[in-house]
Amino acid sequence: MAALFCENCSGQYHYPQAHQPFEISCMLLLIMLGKVSLDFFMLQVKQKNVKVSFMGYFCVSLALLDLILLINIAVIFYFEDFALWGVRFTKYHICLFTQIISLTYGILHYPVCLVAGLDYYMTIAQTSQSPRQGQRLFYIFVVIFIWISVFFCILKVPAIYEELEIRNHFSPYQCPLYVSVQSYAISFAMLLLIGMAFMVSRKEIITMILSVRVISFASQPVLMFSYTSNNNGTCFKWQLLTRLLVCFLGTWAPFVLLQFIILFLGARIPAYMEMNVPWLYFINSFLIAVAYWCRCHDVELTEEMWSTDPFVSWKFCFMPFNNENTEPAEKPGTVIVIC
Repeated sequence: MAALFCENCSGQYHYPQAHQPFEISCMLLLIMLGKVSLDFFMLQVKQKNVKVSFMGYFCVSLALLDLILLINIAVIFYFEDFALWGVRFTKYHICLFTQIISLTYGILHYPVCLVAGLDYYMTIAQTSQSPRQGQRLFYIFVVIFIWISVFFCILKVPAIYEELEIRNHFSPYQCPLYVSVQSYAISFAMLLLIGMAFMVSRKEIITMILSVRVISFASQPVLMFSYTSNNNGTCFKWQLLTRLLVCFLGTWAPFVLLQFIILFLGARIPAYMEMNVPWLYFINSFLIAVAYWCRCHDVELTEEMWSTDPFVSWKFCFMPFNNENTEPAEKPGTVIVIC
């Protein structure tokens, strides 16, 4: 956080180009309204019958915190200048609250990804879809602990709060918002791993794409990749890598392209906008794919096994393989992916 106090490191902040406090407040209100709507839309359209996980609870907590911030901004924006419990609130606090949230969100990417990755690595092979009550309470405790720890870390350093007040005092018509480096690092790492996986399995991916056919299955349109693959046990993980990549890109290809554009253009997105539910579910699917690939030999092919990801169906990544827990397929080497 020392970079916040350097006079020549203003790149850590994003300054909205507004010339009046009203314009800044209105802009932040509209942005938060759009973000909250997107958060709850993603929570609504996701599959409901999925196994509980740390990331699922954290996405709900993020959406609720965004909603609380939106309500605070809306109330202050409407009343403009009022006192509550002996504390005077003005439009200055709209910017201040947003800055604190930006600092908080900006340092959450690493711990959230680490905890979610460990969670999936340890639980991906569990076949029970109904977790114990203790597991739910543990996830809730971890989520609350992370939020409290990060807020305490931000508010514990008086210099950060004083720095924000100084900047807002001398720049009353600007609202410098923190831009997180963690999200850029995670995006770069994910794109790098996806690119490496594509280069390793590009031949089989091209073969799968050329063999795709649209058929009707259970009154639903599905994509069938009918090709014969090498079922040698030594190639198991590399074949699985190809199918995991196809399933992941089949859902998140637009988001992968968006991340590439953001990194290529060097776009500076404030942290309070960057940390959102769609971004977390994108990371969630990536972490699940990594966990499946790392623990592929521990995966038991049961119906409960596939209720892990709210947006991607990983079931058909495993079904074609010769495994002692599976029945022989009618057409060996045929991969079916439901659209």
